[in-house]
Amino acid sequence: MNHRTDLAIELALGLQDTVLQGHQTVRTKEDGAVVWHTNISSPEGEKLLGKPAGDYFTVEVVPFSDSVTHSAKQAEVIARLIRRLLPDQDGLVLVAGLGNLSITPDALGPKIVDRVLATRHLAGEWKKAAKKDRFRPVAAIAPGVLGQTGIETSEIITCLCEKIKPSCAIILDALAARSISRLGNTVQLANVGISPGSGAMNRRAEISRNTLGIPVLSMGVPTVVDGVTVGAELLSVDGIEDSENARGLFSSSGQGMLVTPKEIDLMIDRASRVLAMALNRALQPQLSQQEIWELTS
Repeated sequence: MNHRTDLAIELALGLQDTVLQGHQTVRTKEDGAVVWHTNISSPEGEKLLGKPAGDYFTVEVVPFSDSVTHSAKQAEVIARLIRRLLPDQDGLVLVAGLGNLSITPDALGPKIVDRVLATRHLAGEWKKAAKKDRFRPVAAIAPGVLGQTGIETSEIITCLCEKIKPSCAIILDALAARSISRLGNTVQLANVGISPGSGAMNRRAEISRNTLGIPVLSMGVPTVVDGVTVGAELLSVDGIEDSENARGLFSSSGQGMLVTPKEIDLMIDRASRVLAMALNRALQPQLSQQEIWELTS
């Protein structure tokens, strides 16, 4: 079955019994969080996984909707991975939070941007007041969605890049997963850009180095899962294991459904806080978490 998913780790683990060509996945553990690094290195790997060549990091954390106890550690692990993917430590960074703020499962990107420390406009006196000699310049935007603006998100970001000339862009978005167990406890980071909506079968124009001419990082959390996938997982309990046969049990309208957990509001709120802290720590490593909280609250 062609399950909907944006997660490279789900695709890679699904191929673990095949001959590995052009891709490699390594599992490590950092501060209690499981980190998977999937590297796609050749056209063969791209074809097998259906993903562009590059590095994909998947962080498995304590579910955002369950606990905030480990938030500080989780943010630090994610911040270190962001710094590994950043092409440099000095140039202007454009942070774009994709999604629709009015639709909770799709609101992750705008919610993160709302807590990002934007510094491109800051003058010397403000820096002195904050008792910091230097901030990395950061610009942040939540461009909305095509249905709200009539403009493709990629067009907005392309125009911004032409105007302010960032050294790289970081794209934030909610993702789709194949497995229910991935919802709200998985963070994916990658250095290959993004095709918004691809996991939900609503692919929009690509945002990547190919389209912007600069390195593009992406970060997100799966907030929805394919309705047919949920049904197939439940039906497998009764011995229906052939995925294509399982799909045939669903009506055409049911095959287009996306499912989100009932605690999605809490999940989005906490995930946005952790990811925003991680992003701010990665871009402004001279600031502590306490200082970032004071500057963004």
